[in-house]
Amino acid sequence: MKSIISKLAAAAALTTMLSGPAWAQVEVEWWDFLAGGDGVRMKALINQFNEEHPDIQINGTTLEWGLPFYTKVRTSVAVGEGPDIMTYHLSRLPLALEEDVLSPISSTDLETAGLTTSDFFPAAIEAASTPDGQLMAVPFDIHAIVAYYNRSALEGTDWLDADGNLTNLNSVEDMTALLTWAKDNGFSDPLSFQSEGGGGTWRVFYTLLRQQGGEMLTDGEVLAGDNMDKAVNAIRIMADWRAAGLIPEQASYEASVALFSGGKSVLHVNGVWEVPTFKDQTEADTLGFEWFANEVPQLLDQPATWADSHAFAIPNNPDMSAETRDAVLTVIGWMEKHSLDWAGAGHIPAYKSTVESAEYAALEPNATYASLAQNAAFDPRSRIAGVASPIYDAVDNLIAPAVHGFLSPEDAAQQMKEQLTSLLD
Repeated sequence: MKSIISKLAAAAALTTMLSGPAWAQVEVEWWDFLAGGDGVRMKALINQFNEEHPDIQINGTTLEWGLPFYTKVRTSVAVGEGPDIMTYHLSRLPLALEEDVLSPISSTDLETAGLTTSDFFPAAIEAASTPDGQLMAVPFDIHAIVAYYNRSALEGTDWLDADGNLTNLNSVEDMTALLTWAKDNGFSDPLSFQSEGGGGTWRVFYTLLRQQGGEMLTDGEVLAGDNMDKAVNAIRIMADWRAAGLIPEQASYEASVALFSGGKSVLHVNGVWEVPTFKDQTEADTLGFEWFANEVPQLLDQPATWADSHAFAIPNNPDMSAETRDAVLTVIGWMEKHSLDWAGAGHIPAYKSTVESAEYAALEPNATYASLAQNAAFDPRSRIAGVASPIYDAVDNLIAPAVHGFLSPEDAAQQMKEQLTSLLD
């Protein structure tokens, strides 16, 4: 009888052990700012993770993109009410360091996540690290501007090669020739982008600046030396296109997208995150033409494309339990290894194994423009740069007016230098 009781007790103990994870479920509070097509894909990833991990439950919250998100992060972390994990733009890292809102990611943390820094593109790891190399976030993607184009309209022209990719665009003059041809052939706004200011204008300006080897900040100085001339040149290129009617007047973000999808623009420069928009329109048979996207052509001295990165960050919370932190790292590792699904949102995964996979090679146009990861030009590492930073304000107040003829390129660049320099003092 005693033996039977012992066996029953052992069986009960085993049952308890097997059912333990359900009782010890760790809840992970997650914040992101992904409300568009990429947000749909992120929510699908979260749901899949939760289904596969009964011991960890992600509770996701999507907040307003931009300054509201980062303000909320700063205030919530200060009072110990932040999430356990959050998405973060790496362009905001310098500001995050100043605000002390992030928890460093150690090599032991990465091991818990099943990752190493060598799993990622070097540019993304550099952007996710402090100047002395301390990793502060885990990059999830590299997202950049690309050149969307109306492949149907360019069929049979000198600007499309045998594979249907853009070609013969090796200078500003080449691009102007294409845009002029498009204007003469009924495209009212040949090259559309968010020309009223904001992110769109900054990304085009910064790409043209970096293609000249220009730097916004060097040794703590704004537009030092010949960087001023390069900034003026970048603004002048855009202003000349506007004066010739080759880019739209004061186009909002939404209007710039509509100009392309409505057949008014032959080219559209925008982030990779609009890939789902045009794919959806193609599937719905509402676009009316064949489209594709390539890396932004090298028009000046060297290849360069504005880029940023979504990353996973852990808020600075000394009270986070080891159990929760391990759960967060499990989430990060799982997400990285499922980043092919994230690529469907147009982004280039920062996890190299995904980009090097056969599945990614079959994913178009992503696979074609993935080359831009080697030419990614991240925002200057400064507290005045990054998403929703003072540089964005300078673009709204100075560069956009200059593009539209209300200010000379020289005056715009000089005033931008003075305005931003005052914020560094």
